[in-house]
Amino acid sequence: MNFYAPEAQIRYLLLVAGLGGLLYGIDVGIIAGALPYLEASAAQLWKLSAQQLGFVVAAVLLGSVLSSLAAGALADFLGRKRLMLLAGALFSLSIPLIALADGYLPLLFGRLLQGVSGGLIGVVVPLYLAECLPAAVRGRGTAMFQLLLTIGLVLAAAIGLFVAREVDEVARHAPTTLPAVQDAAWRRIFWLSLAPGLLFTAGAAFLAESPRWLLARGRTHDAIHALRRTRPADDARRELAAIASEQAPGTSAARGSLLQRHYVLPFLLACLILACNQATGINSVLAYAVTILDQGGLAGSLANAGDFALKLVNALMTILAVMLVDRKGRKFLLMLGSGGIVVGLVAAGLLFRAAESEQADVQAALVSRIHANALQLDARALSALARNDFYQLELAYSYGPLTQVRTLRPGQSLQITPPTEVDGDSVIGAVFRRMHLNPFHDMKEALRSPLQIERARLGPPPRAERGWLLLACLLVFMASFAVGPGVCVWLALSELMPTPIRSNGMSIALLVNQFVSTIIAAIFLPTVGQHGYAPMFFTWAGCTVVYFLAATFLLPETRGKTLEEIGEHFAPAASRR
Repeated sequence: MNFYAPEAQIRYLLLVAGLGGLLYGIDVGIIAGALPYLEASAAQLWKLSAQQLGFVVAAVLLGSVLSSLAAGALADFLGRKRLMLLAGALFSLSIPLIALADGYLPLLFGRLLQGVSGGLIGVVVPLYLAECLPAAVRGRGTAMFQLLLTIGLVLAAAIGLFVAREVDEVARHAPTTLPAVQDAAWRRIFWLSLAPGLLFTAGAAFLAESPRWLLARGRTHDAIHALRRTRPADDARRELAAIASEQAPGTSAARGSLLQRHYVLPFLLACLILACNQATGINSVLAYAVTILDQGGLAGSLANAGDFALKLVNALMTILAVMLVDRKGRKFLLMLGSGGIVVGLVAAGLLFRAAESEQADVQAALVSRIHANALQLDARALSALARNDFYQLELAYSYGPLTQVRTLRPGQSLQITPPTEVDGDSVIGAVFRRMHLNPFHDMKEALRSPLQIERARLGPPPRAERGWLLLACLLVFMASFAVGPGVCVWLALSELMPTPIRSNGMSIALLVNQFVSTIIAAIFLPTVGQHGYAPMFFTWAGCTVVYFLAATFLLPETRGKTLEEIGEHFAPAASRR
């Protein structure tokens, strides 16, 4: 096969862009397998609160928010190809920073840098695919980004499952070494995700630049050469003429502004679709899957196996979506997927509601046992409190701003003692606090605060049967997301934006997407610690109903149309005539 033939070039382009999706999936999914060991080892060693653990999870999303804000401008300034190279390099740098972290701030910074790379990839790769691929394969091509993203999630889950089984073996045969093994486990999970970053960076070096970016800078010869890499010569010349006509001085496209009336509607619609996409709770389900399944009744490595099953179904259903997206269209798949998501979320919420209704409030009983600002109960005392040896205690407590969420089962003791050392503000945080502009609590207040029992629920532990039902509900949720929103959101992001505002519009829309995701991830642990899991799932279901209505009544069908034809859909009637 001739490597320089258009078909071969398209395959290579999709391979490299798919590796970008792989990195994005690892960005989101790798924390799910590492989080239990962070909680068991590093969080206890470094005295991290539930809020700080939430920040570690959400840091990737916050990094995405920050980089998304600048990604459009960077893509215009540097070019699509150079920005992909930069994103790959940042991801590769973030892994050793995380895996070698010796405290909260280095860990947070490494995760933040990992998120910055993900945010850049989330903008520039779909943008590059939309601008480089022929219209006939653009849907399947952009869907490949999501397919490799889901494979990245599967890879992250497989790494977590592999390490979890090793840790379970140590727990059975050498329990005294368990803390050291748990600390090594989360570090190894991150080390194993380095190779895809290096491959993506190397592959991006051999891509052509976007023809639309080249033509906008007057590099006509380079633009036609880039088009001919993925199209026959005649098609390349026709498309170059269409792009040149749209970018010609004096046209509305050349004068395009994000605030022009005929650009506001597609921009706001893309922002709504992307915000609703995250409001389904997808990233929190992916990041906290092991924790959710453990609370639902699948303990230990069974929860990791369930996490792997979720991400495998995600990948398999994405393959189906890749085959359907250019046949059935984006609108149909979004309606189908969002409807299935509502069913899965409501069913999972009802399962948690049923389990929580069997629990008793023992907050007062635990408060009465606080002595010297500490609470210590051995396994026998907890059994006496539960009046049996078959129980689960869900506990949320705090020392001022230092909040913790714990789950205890038979054989485990409860040891809560005042913190003796906590991480305070960073240098920047301290400066903002002196200016009374730091919105976060000063964690040093925990050293002089009394112990507060925020929530204490005692009841039978979740049964494995209920855990398998919960997994089935989450599989429905994941399959529905994969077949609709998972693939179509990237198409909506790149296709709805008219050419003059595409890079900046995509940047802002993805910023909205990542902002919603960051907020949900940051409040997840504190919220479920205070109120349980059911309210969270019902909230996500309500947001997904809005998603279904938007897809049904607002979204136009874009299947089989060039980017210029899609832009005409939102143009004023006078300009179309």
